[in-house]
Amino acid sequence: MNKKEILFEAIIEGEPASKSNSRRIVRLGKQVRLIKSKKALCYVNSLEEQLSLLKQVDRNNLLEGNLSMYVDVWYRTRRPDLDIELIKDGIQGWVYKNDRQVREQHSKWHKDSDRPRCLIRIVRYEDEEKILSL
Repeated sequence: MNKKEILFEAIIEGEPASKSNSRRIVRLGKQVRLIKSKKALCYVNSLEEQLSLLKQVDRNNLLEGNLSMYVDVWYRTRRPDLDIELIKDGIQGWVYKNDRQVREQHSKWHKDSDRPRCLIRIVRYEDEEKILSL
């Protein structure tokens, strides 16, 4: 990552579920719905609990404008695919107003059998026009 002002940085403990593989079908009355898996729901709950303990998180002062997201994920095993969508969704309303603000994302897969976690960094997004004019 280039030298940019980091607007938000946090380490979140635990292994995120893949959003694309984390849906289950349930019947609510006569309707059938897709909802998050138990693993995904547990991760989102843990993520929100950890965010609530961070002094830098102020839900009344969320980041605005276009953002870039850098995420390093350490998985317990080699099996999971790299997927940060659940993380991106989970910090919505805690760090930024809407995950549509994330215009650029970079993610890296790592393995740590003893301590699965993710390192999240948010910086301002640089417009493509500014980058191309350099």
